[in-house]
Amino acid sequence: MSEAKSKNKDLTVGEPQKVLWRFCLPLFASVIFQQLYNLADSWVAGRFIGEDALASVGNSYEITLIFLAFAFGCNIGCSVITSRYFGAKEYKDMKTAITTSMLSTLVLCITLMTTGLLFGGKLLLLINTPADLFSPSLTYLNIYCIGLPFVFFYNLANGIFSAFGDSKTPFYFLAVSSVVNIFADILFVTVFKMGIAGVAWATLICQGISCLLAIYFVIRRLKSIKTNENAPFFSSRIFKQFLIIAIPSICQQSFISIGNIIIQGVINSFGSGVMAGYSAGVKLNNLVITSFTTLANGISNYASQNIGAKKFERIHLGFKAGLKLVWYLTIPMCFLYLVFTRQFLCFFLDNPSDAALASGTLYLRILAPFYFIVSAKLVADGFLRGSGMMRQFIFTTFTDLILRVTLAIILSSTALGFLGIWLSWPIGWTVGTSLSLMFYWRRFAFREKKGK
Repeated sequence: MSEAKSKNKDLTVGEPQKVLWRFCLPLFASVIFQQLYNLADSWVAGRFIGEDALASVGNSYEITLIFLAFAFGCNIGCSVITSRYFGAKEYKDMKTAITTSMLSTLVLCITLMTTGLLFGGKLLLLINTPADLFSPSLTYLNIYCIGLPFVFFYNLANGIFSAFGDSKTPFYFLAVSSVVNIFADILFVTVFKMGIAGVAWATLICQGISCLLAIYFVIRRLKSIKTNENAPFFSSRIFKQFLIIAIPSICQQSFISIGNIIIQGVINSFGSGVMAGYSAGVKLNNLVITSFTTLANGISNYASQNIGAKKFERIHLGFKAGLKLVWYLTIPMCFLYLVFTRQFLCFFLDNPSDAALASGTLYLRILAPFYFIVSAKLVADGFLRGSGMMRQFIFTTFTDLILRVTLAIILSSTALGFLGIWLSWPIGWTVGTSLSLMFYWRRFAFREKKGK
């Protein structure tokens, strides 16, 4: 067995808690570094350019999340199908699943990149972007769209490594490239005087290097896994399986992004101070939520491998281990956001206005205690998605989203103002979590113990 192949990990053997934790903790570390890309952009924009630049990055960020939703869906579609074939040791179909996913992702990426470059300005107008922020927001968005192939294929490579049970290789790429990105952001802004364009170009270059390295190592890993006959490059049968997982995942993330864009439009009506506070706060919030989502993706791989190997008795043990893991991680995050709220916000804001500090502080302090609730939802969602229960998965997500958007619009028009927008998050999370746990319990809690 080659060194590359030895890095693949079978998640169907070993004590479930140890297996899951060893697999998921590097994923958690990876997403922290991945979030440094966006955090670095916001930090450099806010500290070295100004509050308006931070607001522009945050304003564009809500649109970039739509593109990330598609990249995430391709990642999950490829990862879940690949891990199922890997768990069943059907390596020929596994390779075809990867190449089929790559071809599908390429077509989708080119389509979205073209759309973003042609209609980015209209999207910014749609969310009521203030006139003084329109030009820098569009600059950042256009450069981001140029780099979309790197975003998509890096995410796809990440999903492939996860399907193989290898969560360490992506971590190494991210750790190096994220640190380099911070220095590149500062260099392009302070030395080259490129403004917000420098922030965007620095991120694109670092993402490009990470992507090319990741794809190179994926190809090496595939070559190390031998099959009796050559795997077809494309399969319509596997393509359908890919779509069954990818499309609901894309819909989930893209509709969340659209909902966030609607909420961003409501927030924009409160002025640049509240916008800047929200921009800093939502980055910090997304750091937590994205971390939990990435852990949930790992849980999906665990579930999918074990279902592929027909080891159903390991599912509920894995759920308990996943829940314990995310709650252990939630405790320090919640404490830091509640106690050191202003310090975290000031990391992004240089000489922040009172409105920016007040809105950002209130936002984080309302949301932080509810991380215990939303993390439980994401763990349950990981098992729902890994087992192919996509209708239930989508239903819980949409219920959460529709509640948040509707309440944000209604409550913000009352005397609560932007406080009403912040309150919509915990309400949506609580209802969505209740539904996800109910669907998980009905599917797994009893039946999997019997091996059905």
